[in-house]
Amino acid sequence: MSRQPQIALLPDRRLHLQDGPVDLIIGADGPEAEIRAAYQAAAERFTGLLDELCSELRELRKAADRDCSLTGVVARRMHTAVAPFAAEMFITPMAAVAGAVAEEILGAMLSAAKLTRAYVNNGGDIALHLRDAATFSIGLMDRPDSAGTLRRMTLRATDGIGGVATSGRHGRSFSLGIADAVTVLARGAAQADAAATVIANAVDLPRNPAVVRRPACELQPDSDLGHRLVTCEVGDLCDADIATALVSGEQAAQTLLADGLIEGAVLQLGGAIRVVGPRPIEIISPSRLRAAAA
Repeated sequence: MSRQPQIALLPDRRLHLQDGPVDLIIGADGPEAEIRAAYQAAAERFTGLLDELCSELRELRKAADRDCSLTGVVARRMHTAVAPFAAEMFITPMAAVAGAVAEEILGAMLSAAKLTRAYVNNGGDIALHLRDAATFSIGLMDRPDSAGTLRRMTLRATDGIGGVATSGRHGRSFSLGIADAVTVLARGAAQADAAATVIANAVDLPRNPAVVRRPACELQPDSDLGHRLVTCEVGDLCDADIATALVSGEQAAQTLLADGLIEGAVLQLGGAIRVVGPRPIEIISPSRLRAAAA
């Protein structure tokens, strides 16, 4: 490895790690010595991790199969996360890359230190550790790429949530569906990442003329989706269309919940929302947002 990742301690005492497209924001609570040990372990494990993934990139971009020939720890975690879906749909281990990386770094931190709370945020896909009375608040925008209605969800240690991931057509990766955002809670971050992709793809209107699609390879030549059509634009949808698309995604989420692959999900499209699982959502009014910012 000829380059070194960027490693910086932010003014608010969070850690920033960046290497190529991988950009992590890390937080930890506990005794100061434990936090330092955790951050050191995170930086050490992060160094060279991107190269590990790139060495198997060709295989990671192929459809997941029953048998896994991947050798890297993170690569194999990616495959494990998508394997439950491989028999029914085209999916590659890349669907879980952000969550798997976050999970690996969090694991290194917890192996090195005792923390009451820790998180690794990889572009919105979060690996999470909560202990005792620790909590973690998640903000959910109905349009992640712009201003919109903010909802909030609070997680506690007793919830057993270890991963939070969001997917949709406004995210960093292509989507086959039309969801503005699908946020998934799961036991692990890689698992949440893969499931969010699957549910977001299911929020769809396959033959609606308002939805503009193009082959993924035309937009990004090396996309793992190849010639599959991805969503580029969604025009005006009536309430019935929005409801139909959300019902499709909700059914997919309910199946994953029943199979134990997720702990809950929040689906958003056109200002409408569906919540799957026993997770309370608090809508924050604009006046409260202004008060909080004052």
